[in-house]
Amino acid sequence: MRGKTVMITGFTAGVGRAASVELAKMGADLVLVCRDRSKGEATLEHIRHETGSHALAVCVGDLGSQDDIRRIAEEFLAMGKPLHVLFNNAGLVMQRRASTVDGLETTFAVNHLAYFMLTRLLTERLRESAPARVVCTASEAHKFSGRELDFADLQSERSYSMFSAYGKSKLANILFTRELARREAASGVSAYSFHPGFVGSSLGKNNGWFARTVTSLISPFARSSEKGADTGVYLCSSPDLADASGGYFYNRKQVTPSKVARNDDVARRLWSVSAKLTGLPES
Repeated sequence: MRGKTVMITGFTAGVGRAASVELAKMGADLVLVCRDRSKGEATLEHIRHETGSHALAVCVGDLGSQDDIRRIAEEFLAMGKPLHVLFNNAGLVMQRRASTVDGLETTFAVNHLAYFMLTRLLTERLRESAPARVVCTASEAHKFSGRELDFADLQSERSYSMFSAYGKSKLANILFTRELARREAASGVSAYSFHPGFVGSSLGKNNGWFARTVTSLISPFARSSEKGADTGVYLCSSPDLADASGGYFYNRKQVTPSKVARNDDVARRLWSVSAKLTGLPES
């Protein structure tokens, strides 16, 4: 990865933190995105200590805010760096329905629309840097969303459950990756999504004492962050993925997601709706 620039969102814990360390060890120039500057700086020091790398920069912003996403993209573009890999990894799960500053359901906004928006704002730089890649952290939890994606209630206003909302956002990650790969097939930009496995990270700990207690109880049975990050790092760096753009991976192998996650009509419709929700053109 020497000579390659990688942007990673959600790098202060879990999969993102572990992936950042591994990619820094491989020589990548990292641009790291987080919401909390103090946590970001502390994690940066950890990465420097573990790897000896100084090719590190931080962009701070809330991926639940479309204004912040635009600012992050502008800050990166102003750096004048190429972009060889965009690793969309930041995510959350909300026990109760909440809305972002843009009036969108938080889980869907952060876990899917932020991936869509940041990627679209940086697509031209990815094309200029080709061969380039977009890697998205998805999940087998996409199967919690059911057999269809309910376009009449993407914002979960009619009904909300933590598992279905999270599953919907992870289904959207896979569909977005699939449609991005189709649209960029001739540009030199490829796209991949992956399931990290159940990782003992901070995901969900923002939901109060009950969620923290449950997470603590089940964490001994979880994968390490390093194991969870392994497939993501592989997708960022492996030369053996030429024919797999749009694929969904687990344990470094391409696997088959749910039937709806393989529906190209649904993927195209989600792209169109996502463009409208983020105020971006469809192409």
